Amino acid sequence: MKMNWRTLAALATFAATSFAATHASAAEIKEIRFGVEASYAPFESKSATGELQGFDIDVGNAVCAKLNAKCVWVENSFDGLIPALQARKFNAINSDMTITDQRRQAVDFTDPIYTIPNQMIAKKGSGLLPNATSLKGKHIGVLQGTIQETYAKARWAPAGVDVVPYQTQDQVYADLVSGRLDASFQDAEAASKGFLKRPQGAGFDFAGPAVTDEKLLGAGVGYGVRKNDKALKDALNGALKALKADGTIDHLAAKYFDVKVVLK
Repeated sequence: MKMNWRTLAALATFAATSFAATHASAAEIKEIRFGVEASYAPFESKSATGELQGFDIDVGNAVCAKLNAKCVWVENSFDGLIPALQARKFNAINSDMTITDQRRQAVDFTDPIYTIPNQMIAKKGSGLLPNATSLKGKHIGVLQGTIQETYAKARWAPAGVDVVPYQTQDQVYADLVSGRLDASFQDAEAASKGFLKRPQGAGFDFAGPAVTDEKLLGAGVGYGVRKNDKALKDALNGALKALKADGTIDHLAAKYFDVKVVLK
């Protein structure tokens, strides 16, 4: 459908007005404290100089800029992010956290931002597949508190698979390299950028296809906020919508991601 300049101008005005309305409702938000677990590249990690970096970090900073708010990053273990949010250690969780029904019982979420496939990695030629039959008697590493841990304990552990939770993803990779683990299970992008494309990932590869289970693995990543914190939730949703519309999130996704992600 072709549009003349008047139509395009009207649409642009409508988008600006819609965002301004959301922004105005959050006028008192001068600072956003994001909780993050910084060992999950390329979403969030630390540079050689100790600075936070990654897709979620860049999008979070863009959200703060859109809202004219100061961004503050508070590091926390992943499994402790929801309790820390409830304890008001920070205002929102921005750490590649998938929206699930179980998590919704404790916190609210923004609209989904993106989805990432979940995949297992193991030594090349291992023949392992992400199912209980193939993994029986094997040791599988997962990041504690993640949807991958929930899935593995529900679907694999009852069949004799040893599911081993770790406090950080880097610890999972270290034990995978040392041979203490047979495989690890995480989202595919973290596996690609955070391990397989690094020197320690030599000799390893994806093992089997992506795992899908909407009930346990959720249907998208969003920001977690405290229950009934409507002003912040609406402000974040408004900023994210604007960043999708102007192409910022697409641009950042192309910069960071190797595997196919779905922007929601």
